[in-house]
Amino acid sequence: MPLSRLRFPLVTAFLTLAVLLLGWTGAAHASGDGLVDEYRSVYGTPGVAAAVVDGKAVETIVRGRDGDGNAVTARTRFRIASMSKSMTAAAIMVLVDRGRVSLDDPVVKLLPDFKLADARFAGITVRHLLSHTSGLSGTTNNEYVFPPPRTAQEVVATLGDKRLAADPGTRSEYHNTNYSIAARIVEVVSGKPFDAFLQAEVFTPLGMTGTSSTLGCSDEADGLPYAYEVVLGVAVAVPEMPGTCVGNGGVISTLDDMVRWLRFNQGTSGSDLLSAASLAQMHTPQPQAEGYGLGWQSRPGAPTPVIGHGGTLATWTGDMAFSPKAGIAAIVLTNSGGDPGLLAANLLAERIGAATTPMSNALTLVNVILLGLTVVIAVLLVTAIVRARRWAVRRRAARRPWLVLRLAPLTLVTVAGAVVPALIWGAFDLQYWIVTLWLLPLLALFGLVCFVLGAVALVRSLWFFRRVADV
Repeated sequence: MPLSRLRFPLVTAFLTLAVLLLGWTGAAHASGDGLVDEYRSVYGTPGVAAAVVDGKAVETIVRGRDGDGNAVTARTRFRIASMSKSMTAAAIMVLVDRGRVSLDDPVVKLLPDFKLADARFAGITVRHLLSHTSGLSGTTNNEYVFPPPRTAQEVVATLGDKRLAADPGTRSEYHNTNYSIAARIVEVVSGKPFDAFLQAEVFTPLGMTGTSSTLGCSDEADGLPYAYEVVLGVAVAVPEMPGTCVGNGGVISTLDDMVRWLRFNQGTSGSDLLSAASLAQMHTPQPQAEGYGLGWQSRPGAPTPVIGHGGTLATWTGDMAFSPKAGIAAIVLTNSGGDPGLLAANLLAERIGAATTPMSNALTLVNVILLGLTVVIAVLLVTAIVRARRWAVRRRAARRPWLVLRLAPLTLVTVAGAVVPALIWGAFDLQYWIVTLWLLPLLALFGLVCFVLGAVALVRSLWFFRRVADV
């Protein structure tokens, strides 16, 4: 379950505040090595594998360790998260070149079992799926259910009671389910499991021998160690959060193989895999897609316009980008959170002699604030627990119990702790506790402390109040 473009209004506010308070500025480095070292220092990233491709030359930069403690190399395996979408799109385009699929085919023509509780679903095309303009939305289709669907077929089956948030082809909304449906199209049309098709028709022809894919985001794979949660500079190797990754984020690859993937997309190798027209179509912004192509995004900003795509899971992040104009490309793979897109942009900027963007980790301040709040609330609640009997005696002796008002603060703290995920997601659901635990563990800790200690303090206060009343 890639987490790209998740909406965190509270976290966004925290990050904005943090950037303003930090006021951090940094100096550009003169080499890719220096930029990678700075990135690791700022984000505490345990392992990074990066490369800059410039014509036939490749600058490879590897730093740190994997989840097993081994040194990162160009053959270390990383989950590439949503960068996988470019490969799913390529798989569809292979079928397009063979005349098996058309981008403007209605999905229901290819998948007779594809149904939604919304008559508009019949107008969804393959192009709409790959450009995120299908009308599917997180507001009507929760992608973060537990346990998650495992297969592409199961993902399609869960859509039967869902509705669209917009008419197909009229609005862009990044939604991972689009690409799981695309993976199912590949399976049905080709008659092969999705991973088998990728291996035979995409990875093997390009010489990507260290690349494979899984159905689930947390599935084990040969040679793939855990990645890391990094909080306030402390890195802990943990399993990836469970989620559905088939088609939308399940590819596992290496730096060497991702260099091959970028060279193919630059048009300098693997020309037999796709026609020039199909390759160009993948990189071309689609109608109403706000710059999104087919598995790729147009990034028109400075220092040079690029085609790229990022990837974000709970414990893996990465980014890839290439400049058609400058003829250079960059790939960044990391085994923890951070902002690899910024590092990729800086690597490209450094190569063309442009100014790089200073790096800062505003999440550090967010975590400091959360840790401080957690300690303060824990002290206050433990004090309330210890003094519960004294409080009850004083309230009863004063003959002015006003019990509801007196216990309102504890009640509010307890309830607030239980619904902490709603501050991020805008809705309360037990599954969001799991997501919050992986993405913002200190926020989850804060909520847990409020809920558990608040509930204990509340129960003890009521128990002693009743006991004093009976004496």
